[in-house]
Amino acid sequence: MSRSSAQEEYERQHMGECVRCGRRASKAANWEGLICRTCCEKAARTYGICPGCGTDRLLPGRRDGKPACRDCSAITRDFRCARCGIEAHLLGGRLCERCTLHDRLDTLLEDGTGRVNPALVPLHHLLTDMPRPKSGLAWLRSTKVQNLLTELATGAMPLCHQAFHEHPDWRPAAHLRDLLMSCGLLPTVDKHLLHVESWLQRRLAKLADHEHLPILQRFATWHQLAKLRERAARRPLTGSTVPLATQEFNRAHEFLLWLTQRQCPLDRLSQVDVDLWHATHKPHEHRSLRAFLTWAMRTGRAPRGLNLPRLNRVEGRPLTQHRRLELLHLTLDDRAGPVRSRAAACLMLLYAQPASRIVRLTLDDIVHDSDGQVLIRLGDPPTPVPDPFSELLLQAKAERSNMNTATNVDARWLFPGRRAGQPLHHRSLADLVRDLNRYLGSFPLPAVQSDMILSGT
Repeated sequence: MSRSSAQEEYERQHMGECVRCGRRASKAANWEGLICRTCCEKAARTYGICPGCGTDRLLPGRRDGKPACRDCSAITRDFRCARCGIEAHLLGGRLCERCTLHDRLDTLLEDGTGRVNPALVPLHHLLTDMPRPKSGLAWLRSTKVQNLLTELATGAMPLCHQAFHEHPDWRPAAHLRDLLMSCGLLPTVDKHLLHVESWLQRRLAKLADHEHLPILQRFATWHQLAKLRERAARRPLTGSTVPLATQEFNRAHEFLLWLTQRQCPLDRLSQVDVDLWHATHKPHEHRSLRAFLTWAMRTGRAPRGLNLPRLNRVEGRPLTQHRRLELLHLTLDDRAGPVRSRAAACLMLLYAQPASRIVRLTLDDIVHDSDGQVLIRLGDPPTPVPDPFSELLLQAKAERSNMNTATNVDARWLFPGRRAGQPLHHRSLADLVRDLNRYLGSFPLPAVQSDMILSGT
């Protein structure tokens, strides 16, 4: 049989049009007709009350166009896990996703004695108890994640923050560290502070034997980190902390290289040098260098009394009251976009709150008074939420996203993020609001300042 004939025979036997989604694909099941793999997996994750027998169970089949259990839809496939016995989507060895995840973690967290490292048992429980084990299996497919877990389990990597600072695979290490903090295996430290500490450690390591390393190390340690640790002790750091700190450090390094090219040491810096640098660089570079120059003059590493040019502040375009009311009306439309985006937009428009403040709201910040009025705690006392915006806020509270993985099992954030114990990043929330452009035309969130306060006055 020729190659083309074999291909035609394969497509005739194993491919066709899915009766559920209508696309042409490989056959994964043949229940009420050909079912593609995507629809088959979706069916194996559909639970509810069967319209035929009234039982609460897996509903992979169809009866009168509605999801139904395998018995009422005449499906002969057995969906019960060979270990735990629940009906679910089965993987290798006829095990459900949760049992498969349990086995994978048993292997990766094994300490060399045939058992899970006792110190990592809380992490094991956190991951195996996640509402959506498929996400955990996808995470464990990463070779870097596997290596991290194995290093922790065998003791090759100490269970401490410093070990995570020094790890070369910093992205998966940062995510795992958040999980370890959320289950109490590492002391809780502000996430943004940890990111800055890790970044500075990697950056300083790259500057080993560099002539400017000593002064940059002092600037990073005694100014940047000291200032951020003091702020973190008072209140959580915002999402702009990391990019601002990296820009300040990089700009200081660039400025020292610029002085070296001019054969001008920092302790002999003149007003002419300062003015020339500011005249030949962009405004955003002026802002990011200011912290280093101020620190250098205050500590005597640069001559005191140098004048730094004033920084020009970029003012946002004010929003008229008519436009604000128009946007509020549009965001109440169910067709306008996701509930999460519309609720965030309403909070911005009603109370002129920046995205960086909105993401810090928790479920406990939405309260009811004795008269049943919905209030939101933006300060003391809580602020009333008028109808119908209160209904939108309560809907957003009931339909939170990012709640199916180990990162947010017990999260109280109104807008949970994808990192353990952390809310949605303020820039991500601003992007969600900005995406309402597709429905509302031109939503007034300037691209240059994602968490700008929207003022209606």
